Amino acid sequence: MSNLTERYINNNHSVNGESVNGEKNVDLSVEIAGIKMKNPVMTASGTFSFGEAYTDFFPLESLGAVVVKGVTIESRAGNPTPRLVETPAGLLNSIGLENPGVEAVLTKYLPLMAAHDVPVIVNIAGNTLEEYGEVAARLSASPVVKGLEVNISCPNVREGGMAFGSHPEMAAKVIRKVKENTSLPVIAKLSPNVTDIGEMAVAVEDAGADALSLINTLLGMAIDIHKREPVLGNIMGGLSGPAVKPVGVRMVWQVAEQVRIPIIGMGGIMCTEDALEYIMAGATAVAVGTGQFVNPRCCVDIVKGLEEFCRKQGVERIGELKGAAKRGVK
Repeated sequence: MSNLTERYINNNHSVNGESVNGEKNVDLSVEIAGIKMKNPVMTASGTFSFGEAYTDFFPLESLGAVVVKGVTIESRAGNPTPRLVETPAGLLNSIGLENPGVEAVLTKYLPLMAAHDVPVIVNIAGNTLEEYGEVAARLSASPVVKGLEVNISCPNVREGGMAFGSHPEMAAKVIRKVKENTSLPVIAKLSPNVTDIGEMAVAVEDAGADALSLINTLLGMAIDIHKREPVLGNIMGGLSGPAVKPVGVRMVWQVAEQVRIPIIGMGGIMCTEDALEYIMAGATAVAVGTGQFVNPRCCVDIVKGLEEFCRKQGVERIGELKGAAKRGVK
């Protein structure tokens, strides 16, 4: 049994959350930058593809929103293999933004998503400011897309490969360029691999971001001691899963004190209790990534668990729990 599977079995206490006769239904609805969602549970980009692999497990309409994998102007083959390696309580990935390109997404994948009554948010990436602007403009023409999540962890090839998300000024430039090319809500996905996450958050908010996603993966690596070489083909990759949750919760807590725009919390969410930690730290919604690989129904289990928790606690609206852990803290 893998570490992630064992943790899911031991810690997922979500129950069915069915309505109880005579009791008032819990209002799980939230709104992120004008995107109305029936509940606060979303998928994390890169872990849900375009949803087709999960429709056998649950209707996509059960989710608050679907965030599809990162999209670039041209198709990308991604990084060399191996791309995935499990670590204690986590997963290292080095996919390298493999995707079919924006044209294929517009003509093949988004039309399939139109059949589902759920908000679709597209994660976008680029190697230059111009690429970010172009992909934003192209996707904004689709009636299916309700928002753009901007991956600012990509390298700026015109600045020597330095990641856009490493410096506030560069991150702000990306957000401004995307805002110039779309009228859709713009969500900035922040990297935790920085010295001051609050400074990054304020910079993208000032540049016009309508919401924040945090955190992206932590940079890590693994070494095969028998081969005496790195396990991943790209040497380093992004660490996700339960191991990063304390970092994510801490960063949501800090950023919520410094910005006015809503936050989507993510990083290591495997069960209802994990999602509640993020919400009580200040997140309006949450996104599930690695947890879906362990349990394909992880997202809907969490939705039901949130409803049951609220009912037992006498909470009528999930919004009442946002930032609840901050109350009374001096």
